[in-house]
This record gives sequence, structure tokens and C-alpha cells, in this order.
Amino acid sequence: MPGLLRGVARTAVIAGTATSVSNRVSRRQAGRWARQDAEQAQAQQAAGAPPPAAPTSLAPEDEMSNKIAQLKDLGDLRSQGVLSESEFEAQKARILAT
Repeated sequence: MPGLLRGVARTAVIAGTATSVSNRVSRRQAGRWARQDAEQAQAQQAAGAPPPAAPTSLAPEDEMSNKIAQLKDLGDLRSQGVLSESEFEAQKARILAT
């Protein structure tokens, strides 16, 4: 009986240690992934979110009025100081190219 009890106790200690190590590794990996996700989110914010794609199924008149509305919005942003002149020109060229 003492040998059996000693074996059970040893198994319990080993299993407890393995569980503890496994949990610690899982928490460490989760922390690394969270930092990685945060860094990627910051990089995307710094690069700016890509503008939404213009719908391609619009009629030519609707497409032109959509472009005019986007250009007006860009002009408003530039006049408010949100966009610099170079950013305005780049976005204007992108809208007119589509």
C-alpha cells in the first residue's frame, strides 16, 4: 500500500507541474499574440485605412455623380485642414482614375 500511495502522489505532482507549465506557456503565447495584433493595428492606423471601393454596377450618370460627391467631400476635408494639399491631390487622382 505505501508503494501505491507513493506512486499516486508522484503522478499527481507530475500532472500538476505539467498543467502549471502548460498554462504558463499558453498565457505567454496569448500575450505575444495580443502584442502582435496591437502592433499590426497600429501599423494599419498609421498607414491609414484604405478607402472603400466604388461600386462598379452603377450607371454612368450615377458613377459620375458619385465621383463628384467624393471630390466635394475631399474639398471639404482639405478646407478644414484634415487633408494636406498633396494628400488631396493623391486622393483626387485615385477617384478620377476609377
